[in-house]
Amino acid sequence: MKKEILEWVICIIIAIVLALMFRYFIGTPTVVKHSSMYPTLKENERLFLNRTHRITKRNPKVGEIITFEAPTREYSKWDANQSNPIAVYDNEPKGLFNKFMYYCIEKTKISYIKRVIAVAGDHVEIKDGNVIVNGKVKEESYLQDDVVTESEVFYDFIVPDGYVFAMGDNRSNSVDCRMLGCIPLEKVEGIVVMRFWPLNKVEKF
Repeated sequence: MKKEILEWVICIIIAIVLALMFRYFIGTPTVVKHSSMYPTLKENERLFLNRTHRITKRNPKVGEIITFEAPTREYSKWDANQSNPIAVYDNEPKGLFNKFMYYCIEKTKISYIKRVIAVAGDHVEIKDGNVIVNGKVKEESYLQDDVVTESEVFYDFIVPDGYVFAMGDNRSNSVDCRMLGCIPLEKVEGIVVMRFWPLNKVEKF
């Protein structure tokens, strides 16, 4: 009896470890909790995130929708440095258990979902209601017709190496890299590949 119980315990532990590894390195479902990506994504829609970039080291591409760990702070127009537009992360959890809960279980972590607008080396300007990347006004067909893009914080900068610049499609109701700074690639959690709920809106991205 003890041997059988031990075998079951080992099987359960292995199953949990495999499930956590799949969730962290392969993919996981998630729920849209805010309206910052409207009209592309709406609240309570279910998405599937591809996380294989943690194995393949493939960087997110312009136009892809990503999730990333929320930075610690927002900049203001008085302390933003256009020559150093990087997000601040100084809330590293302490202790093995807290790190496990934060990075693996993700119960204590806040995440944002946004669209990649520019990648390392791109020159980004936000002016006159437009996003200008490398001297060209960016065509953004995913935005609503009356949307304008404004920023008083980060508005003229070059995306640093190892970072991405991302914004929500709902520009007037989105906390994003305009006030957070560019996101380091190691803080990118997943790339949205599919909406699977509601069923009448199933779509690949």
